[in-house]
Amino acid sequence: MARRLTVVGVTVAIYLGVVVVFLAVVSAMLQGPEGGGFGARVAIVELEGIIVDVEELLKDLKGHRDNPLVRAVVIRINSPGGIVGPTQELHDAIRRVRQAGKPVVASLGAVAASGGYYVAVAADQIYANPGTLTGSIGVIMQMANLENLMKKVGVDYVVVKAGHFKDMGNIARSMTAEERRVLQALLDDVHAQFITAVTEGRKLDRARVVQFADGRIFSGAQAKALSMVDELGGLEDAVNRAAKLAGLDIPPRVIPARRRLSILDLLRNQLGLMGGRALAPVLPVFKTPLYLMD
Repeated sequence: MARRLTVVGVTVAIYLGVVVVFLAVVSAMLQGPEGGGFGARVAIVELEGIIVDVEELLKDLKGHRDNPLVRAVVIRINSPGGIVGPTQELHDAIRRVRQAGKPVVASLGAVAASGGYYVAVAADQIYANPGTLTGSIGVIMQMANLENLMKKVGVDYVVVKAGHFKDMGNIARSMTAEERRVLQALLDDVHAQFITAVTEGRKLDRARVVQFADGRIFSGAQAKALSMVDELGGLEDAVNRAAKLAGLDIPPRVIPARRRLSILDLLRNQLGLMGGRALAPVLPVFKTPLYLMD
């Protein structure tokens, strides 16, 4: 009996010790810059890789927008671009954070081009490293024509459709001039939307934006000269700037970005697979010339 009580006592003591440590850690995390209570802070979110599925990042941005402890947000971007729709969703989500009265600063990492730059222009200010690869303001749609190959191997590709343009991009035949006009009009429209986002986000004259919105890529230093970014600096500089815009002490307390395991990126990075290539033939995408979807 005494032994049983001893075991129970030790178990309870361990449990209470764990609880005390947990509460101490939580208390330390919630410590404000003035040294007590729930302090204001800067939240960091990360946009990594090809922009395809942004649901979790949208949830993070909404959570920080609604969190009274978060006074500013830094979005760290390492992306060569991606699908148009999700890119525009992120752009709009950042604007909603700003509309809630919380400044947003974009920090461009190694690559923040095309769709990555589209997201960045929604922020109040943009920081880039001198050697960051950015820009690539353009839209692309790529389709293969395997007609001759199919004839050589004896493949008869049959299409049944309702709707004259329903099989645009058919891999078994050449594209007609009429189909090319339809797709070109689509891409021109999306490209114009991109130019508008840069014009409004960067507060630049549209004619000036059009001059460098031809798909070319720039270094961070070149982008600053064109007013595409505000300052040259890294993540720490962006965090301090966000804190200053929010009226917080520098350095501020920070909520770090959530780390996610992306199977798509893991396969691409470790096995040399291009995870977004399968999407290229059917969806218009923002991309950088350095992202090898060609």
